[in-house]
Amino acid sequence: MSELVTLIQTYGVLIVFGIVLCQQIGLPLPSSPWLIVAGAMSVNGGANLWLCLLASVTAVLISDGFWFSAGRFYGKRILRLLCKISLSPDSCVSRTEDTFLRFGPNSLVVAKFIPGFSIVAPPLAGATGVTIPHFVALSALGGLLWSGTWLTLGFLFNDRVDQVLSFLQLMGGRALLVLGAALGGFVLYKYVQRRRRARINAVERISLKELNALIAAGHDPVIVDARSLTARGMEDGIPGALVYGECGPDRLMATLDKDRHIVVFCSCPNDVTAAQVAHQFLTHGFHRAKPLHGGLDAWNAAAANPVKAQAA
Repeated sequence: MSELVTLIQTYGVLIVFGIVLCQQIGLPLPSSPWLIVAGAMSVNGGANLWLCLLASVTAVLISDGFWFSAGRFYGKRILRLLCKISLSPDSCVSRTEDTFLRFGPNSLVVAKFIPGFSIVAPPLAGATGVTIPHFVALSALGGLLWSGTWLTLGFLFNDRVDQVLSFLQLMGGRALLVLGAALGGFVLYKYVQRRRRARINAVERISLKELNALIAAGHDPVIVDARSLTARGMEDGIPGALVYGECGPDRLMATLDKDRHIVVFCSCPNDVTAAQVAHQFLTHGFHRAKPLHGGLDAWNAAAANPVKAQAA
């Protein structure tokens, strides 16, 4: 811990800028402890509070601008990439889309305080067409609120910070073991949670080839769009699909024949939303309900290359 204090005393603003930038880009480096220590050290002149605040907000704007541009140019693809490397890829897309839908672009102001959402919110803003001036203003405000909170906590409770640092320094390597064990426990919890969700969503899929065969045979399957409103706004779905949840699931099911083929699609990793919706249909007696394997990506890929799709 004394090395942390020494680094801030020696490099100050550069350390704060570098750590915050790395964390906001997506590297697993916690920056809040550095901001708290910088805030505590500013009481005795060991760090410049205002320069640290400026450095942190600048780092936030740079990282947010990078991801915003990625979302603006690559849209849904960059969101899938971010969610695939997260600890909860199956629910990442739908969860972030729902959060963004509920609060809109203003969610950028508090995004830094929400684990998992902070790195996905900027590309989601770019993908949904938020204007650059609007984004910059919200990102700067969010960065100011987030950075200022940690720096202020360190400033106000500087004596407590000194006590914590001294305690951790006395613990030495044991502190690292405790922190490592806590991190390992969190990762294990997310892994078990993911395995449990995988069992719940182990619903038999239908391939695009099988779906086309049903259509060709005149079975007239009902295609259901299980995506969120935000996802539907970013990308067109399968033509003629019914939107799940638009008029209420119970009302939708009441209008359908339980002997018809129900094919549900989404645009999230592992077809998780489609599998959950298909499971709801199955529990309501629709014994031919299945999620579409590959979801909307498979449909769009077949539309772009029909020869390859027929051979598959």
